[in-house]
Formats: sequence, C-alpha cells, structure tokens
Amino acid sequence: MTAIRRGGADDLDAVAAIQRASPGAARWNAADYLDREFLVALEGDRVVGFLVARTVAADEREILNLAVAPDFRRKGVARALLDCALQSFRGSVFLEVRESNRVAQDFYKSLGFKEFSRRKGYYESPPETAIVMKFHSC
Repeated sequence: MTAIRRGGADDLDAVAAIQRASPGAARWNAADYLDREFLVALEGDRVVGFLVARTVAADEREILNLAVAPDFRRKGVARALLDCALQSFRGSVFLEVRESNRVAQDFYKSLGFKEFSRRKGYYESPPETAIVMKFHSC
C-alpha cells in the first residue's frame, strides 16, 4: 500500500530522479519544492512519486508538478497523491499539462478536472501549448 507523507530534504535526490524519468513533468530545481506544499508517495522506504502544490488564495490551489516513477505508474500512486492533496481543501484547483500528454489529461479528467483554457507557447524544450485544467472541490 502506498503511504503519503510530507516531503523533505532527504527525498530530493529521489524526486529529481523521478522528474528526469518523466518527460511530461516540469523540470524545476527539486530543492525549491521544500518551500511549497510537497508530498511524496512511498512503497516501503522508496520514494515512488511526488506532488508539489501551492495555495494561491484561501479558495484556490495550483498543482505545480506531479510525477510517478516509471515502474509504479498505473498503480494508483498519482491518485493517492492527489487525493491526499485535495482531502481537506475546498475551492478551485488548477494545473497545466502539455497538450501532447493525453495520458495525463485523461487521468485528470477521470478525477473530475475539466479543460479551462489553453496557453500557447507555455512550455519550452520543446515548445508546446499548455492545457489549463480546473477542479472544484466543495
């Protein structure tokens, strides 16, 4: 069973490795996650996924990054991370996903996220449109 806890400095190497192995994930400096809402998913002692979010307003949150180690994908890890992040939050939750990342879009839609808008040229390396998705929790 996947355990979820707050991420810390000891998790950064594992998180950076997951990020490198996840072409659809944002490529940020993992150390910056310590200043955000940072969750990690564990199987035993191994970090197998992470989620980073920020609260924008009392009723608005943004998911900044979510990724799962390749050998743990499609096993409920991302869902467990999102469930934990949204568990006690009431309001709108936003995220961006690459237009080409249909798997992620379908996953978010299965959880109730809807396409909200598009941001042309949002991503670099390669340049790509971002799909902004929104979820409302009440």
